[in-house]
Amino acid sequence: MDFQLMVDGGADLSKETIERFNIKIVPLNIHFEDAEYKAGEDLDLQTFYNKMSEAEELPKTSASSPNDFYDAFKEVDPEIPILMLALTKNLSATYQNAVLGKEMLLDEEPNRKIEIINTKTASSGIALLANEAIKLKLEQVDFKEITEKLKGYVEKTTTLFSLKTVENLIKGGRLDKMRGTIAKTLNIKLLMKASEEGTIEVTEKVRGEKKALRRLVDQIGDYSKSLEGKTIALAHSNCEEKAKKVLATIREKYQPEEEMLVEMGPLIATHAGESALVLSFLED
Repeated sequence: MDFQLMVDGGADLSKETIERFNIKIVPLNIHFEDAEYKAGEDLDLQTFYNKMSEAEELPKTSASSPNDFYDAFKEVDPEIPILMLALTKNLSATYQNAVLGKEMLLDEEPNRKIEIINTKTASSGIALLANEAIKLKLEQVDFKEITEKLKGYVEKTTTLFSLKTVENLIKGGRLDKMRGTIAKTLNIKLLMKASEEGTIEVTEKVRGEKKALRRLVDQIGDYSKSLEGKTIALAHSNCEEKAKKVLATIREKYQPEEEMLVEMGPLIATHAGESALVLSFLED
């Protein structure tokens, strides 16, 4: 059954996937001191990284408004169901605003069919779920069954993060300067994970990036013995070559059936900083 797949600015998908499968994106807002931008529309990634590196303070990010979602939903043919994969509601108002936008449209057009799923993840995690939705769509699975399957996949999605720098966490006030200075002095790298509730928690602190990346790959085995028949999705923030090397290691160790390598968008990159990695897969 045909349907319109939609995501918000918390998802990191390749341009090829977006164009090939006509995925509609509701962008988030990026607020620098000099101006406000719609990520992906009037602010490209390289400009974003340049502005972020030059800024003394981190840019602020804000969710798309209910009106943004209302407008995006309304543009879709009323006869076509909509499946919206929203950024985890425990990190952003995006999900709640998407629901409000849906309710606004249903007041006018009550026969619309719109499903909004709280993915409890971000970045490559949403890319992974979008990929699963696309595969089900190509198999001509019924829309209702697709939404139910996706809700199940949400509970099985593991998303792991590796940060090369804590600079952005310090700038953003998520790590105090004293601890941040100690972490930088001792070359401490943070490994993080999306929790079952959809928050981000630190799982390990590893000294040195090489050890951190090895541990990141090893952590996959804590959740899934093998990736055979599965997809691995890896997002990187301006560090494609490093990401490719990590992906090659994952390929050798876990033999995934499919690999997705995407650029990290402004939302996660704002907090994770440059050279961060986010990887996602479905647990056993």
